Amino acid sequence: MSVQSDFQEKVSACFRPWQRSFQFWVRAVDIYTGYKVFQLRVGFEKNVQKQEAMWERQHEVAAEKIYNMCSDLGGFFLKVAQLIGKPDLAPAAWVRRLVTLCDQAPATPYNVIRAVLEKELDQNLDELFESFDVDPLGSASIAQVHRARLKGDKKDVVVKVQHPGVQELMMTDIHNLQAFALYLQKIDIKFDIYSLTKEIEKQIGYEFNFLREADAMNRIRRFLYENNKKSPVMVPQVIRDIVTRRVLVMEYIDGTPILKLGDEMAKRGISPDGKIAAVARQNILKSLSLAYGQMILRSGFFHADPHPGNILICKGSEASCIAGLWTS
Repeated sequence: MSVQSDFQEKVSACFRPWQRSFQFWVRAVDIYTGYKVFQLRVGFEKNVQKQEAMWERQHEVAAEKIYNMCSDLGGFFLKVAQLIGKPDLAPAAWVRRLVTLCDQAPATPYNVIRAVLEKELDQNLDELFESFDVDPLGSASIAQVHRARLKGDKKDVVVKVQHPGVQELMMTDIHNLQAFALYLQKIDIKFDIYSLTKEIEKQIGYEFNFLREADAMNRIRRFLYENNKKSPVMVPQVIRDIVTRRVLVMEYIDGTPILKLGDEMAKRGISPDGKIAAVARQNILKSLSLAYGQMILRSGFFHADPHPGNILICKGSEASCIAGLWTS
């Protein structure tokens, strides 16, 4: 890299938090004022059914704007989409639009990922892996994952690598969200959402330590396998000697992301309204309910980030919790 391009990159890095802050505030205020103007307009409509239809349309417009903001900014805002895109927290129109953002973060280029890996592991990639897929299996807000094969035992694994600089950007995003929460509390909202954003900040901080995540995965995997003849869900085995704060290597589990299960069934000619699909839904729900019941009520330690991007469906409708935040 030339001196000039290196200087330009440093200058760009300095201004990036300010650019993100500006983009967030412009879009957030636009969404908020859109709702306030709509509230004035819908007040003139006396027909309840027409009011409901107007609200649905307004939620759809706002959902599209929120989707675009979270998609364009990425980082922490993908987490925001995961958090608010749940039926118990947001309008149905928001849920329908935001649920697709679970694993759509921009991928970090392979040459950058390779440099991070070799720095973290203090080893040449070719010395550790027989093969390493250049294209990631998926990319989320904090990290992306690649399929690889270890040298020696030829074990297929998944390599989870943090995006460089993502922690600093996320902290900027969180502080912007906290400021917006305080603003809303002062002028409009009558409940404490600021404390919620502080708790999110605390929990997000844990997700940057993959050593902690590896310990948590091993703990819950051992609990589920020791307390059941067959574990209700699969938890990948961590490859202990290839884990750092920014890199996590675990066994590869062949499965279909739960959001893509409908497409996979359609490819196989399985009717979503048929008996096979009904049995599959029952098995998945039973497995996840049993696993969470045991984790919460018996272990007191559980997977706290069960959004669709963290759940795979394997053969026989077996579910797998593959990543995320574990807490007590």
